[in-house]
Amino acid sequence: MAAYFFDSSAIVERYVRETGTAWVRRVTRRGQPDPIYLARITAVEVASAVARRRQGGSLAAPRVRSILTRFRGHLAQRYRILEVTPTLLTAAMQLANSHALRAYDAVQLAAALELDAHWQAAGLGVLLARFCWPGT
Repeated sequence: MAAYFFDSSAIVERYVRETGTAWVRRVTRRGQPDPIYLARITAVEVASAVARRRQGGSLAAPRVRSILTRFRGHLAQRYRILEVTPTLLTAAMQLANSHALRAYDAVQLAAALELDAHWQAAGLGVLLARFCWPGT
């Protein structure tokens, strides 16, 4: 069994056509048995990313409303949410310091690493993470 972790930029590809859209949609479509995990902060980051596209003129307001409605539905029914805990934030601080990551990127990475450790310890299978960071 596999599980997927998506950071905010990667999951946005499900809703806004970008280079990785076809792959993300294939992995996240209804009926797929593999769980999809998002960090709790992803909801804020997706809303921000979509709003910035509206502000920049690449998405019209009706499209933004449609995207956010679909995303909220998927958030409630399709995705599994990883909470941002004090332990996760401590790990994120260490990652940010060690690798000079942006704050939310460090939180996303810490969430993926925490989930991966949980999956490995439980012998549940493979965690596949998808990150889209600036310059990648």
